[in-house]
Amino acid sequence: MDDTFHVFDTTLRDGGQREGISYSATDKLAVARLLDEVGVGFIEGGWPGALPTDTEFFARAVSELELKHAQLVAFGSTRRANTAVQDDAQVAALLAARTPVVCLVAKSDVRHVTDALRTTYEENLAMVRDTVAYLVGEGRRVFLDCEHFFDGYSHDRDYGVRVLEAAFEAGADVGVLCDTNGGMLPMGVGRVVSEVIARTGFRVGMHAQDDTACAVANTLAAVEAGATHVQGTANGYGERAGNADLFAVIGGLVTKMNRPVVPAECLPELVRVSHAIAEIANIAPDTHQPYVGASAFAHKAGLHASAIKVAPELYNHMEPAAVGNDMRILVTEMAGRASIELKARELGIDLTDQPDAVGRVVHRVKELEASGSSFEAADASFELLVRSELEGDEAPLFFRLESYRVLAESREDGAVISEATVKVTVGDQRVIATAEGNGPVSALDRALRQALTTFYPSLADLELADYKVRILDGRHGTDAVTRVLIDTTDHKNEWTTVGVHENVIEASCRALIDAIEYGVRRSQAVVAG
Repeated sequence: MDDTFHVFDTTLRDGGQREGISYSATDKLAVARLLDEVGVGFIEGGWPGALPTDTEFFARAVSELELKHAQLVAFGSTRRANTAVQDDAQVAALLAARTPVVCLVAKSDVRHVTDALRTTYEENLAMVRDTVAYLVGEGRRVFLDCEHFFDGYSHDRDYGVRVLEAAFEAGADVGVLCDTNGGMLPMGVGRVVSEVIARTGFRVGMHAQDDTACAVANTLAAVEAGATHVQGTANGYGERAGNADLFAVIGGLVTKMNRPVVPAECLPELVRVSHAIAEIANIAPDTHQPYVGASAFAHKAGLHASAIKVAPELYNHMEPAAVGNDMRILVTEMAGRASIELKARELGIDLTDQPDAVGRVVHRVKELEASGSSFEAADASFELLVRSELEGDEAPLFFRLESYRVLAESREDGAVISEATVKVTVGDQRVIATAEGNGPVSALDRALRQALTTFYPSLADLELADYKVRILDGRHGTDAVTRVLIDTTDHKNEWTTVGVHENVIEASCRALIDAIEYGVRRSQAVVAG
């Protein structure tokens, strides 16, 4: 990309300040590679010299990090008050990081100059001027983050502009206006950015925190007002309420404002990179995150599905595939015929010429959901339901569970062992199997697969990936209805099944039976294919 617009990522610095995130240097290298795949122009790696992990990251980046799209940025502050810039150890650490770009933070609110830095207005300006000039003289490109700019501008509309003037006179390339406390709204951001550009003619950027839930909107408002540099973090990570979500900013700029700010081939990587960074941060992906969330293009109401069947764009604000996402139809008690047809099509089943089957599926879904099932999170159970209605009496009976028994033994040494015994029939053969597990569901799963693996060898590869239990509203205590969702994987694909019953073991067993049948069907389809 050319230099007319900057997408500047600060996931590794500002995003790392989110509560619960603690990146190692190895993590930071992995995140930087992912961010480069999105096509951002700049990746702020951290504060060398201030944090040992950041210092290690920059040292390793020299030989271990090969970036295709981005330039690496070191972050730091202006020289200390009343200290020669060449004698400031923190400034020396910025040079030692060997990055082509340095981003400096400076106070632009007079109250912070006097109360936080405890220095004079003129000395603060000199700190900016000296540090920028020194780094530029050493061959570095310099961006200046004007901390608390908007709060300072409301208190004294001239001092922040003087900070910008000091920086640009010394050779800075961009002055970033920071809503450090996150208290701004889009209309205020647009007004201030317009005024600053009109007064100075400088190139300005925007750094927005999300304390008013407006960080993305504030960033886009700043661009509309003339900013040509935007800062944000992957998934909006950051301290307090977070930062502007850079994926939503990119999505808005490219698809809504027609600004090709990342290479075209990189835009479909947003979903994959968002989820990969969430895994590294050890934070569950936000399913309702705009653009990249699993539910961002999910439709539940039957009325929506009817329109989507005719023209998907009627209820999608954009083509999901543009950012690497997919449209999903959720099947619930609200489902109509169109929802069932679209969801079946999504699963590879054509119900176009099967009106009677569609009607039966609609009736069955509503009946089961009324008793506690949830098919919007259990695609595999829904697919089995549809196929059973289509196949009717010709549906294959892979196995039949005759009975099961589950025991739990608490031993003197503190160990608790569960044991399950199952009796199943496959064709005309009856099999009894017993297995132990670290819990009743684990034992039951192992016993079932032990009994069936001789007939269906692919079951040996199955593994429980997740297990969720929810007590449904309406009853209390031990009489409550329990819903169990089980995620199963064959290490190539993953599927979810549901079981509902007053007894949690029976609910689990029903979900397990669906999971195993779905696994058998998948393996046979692969063989047939």
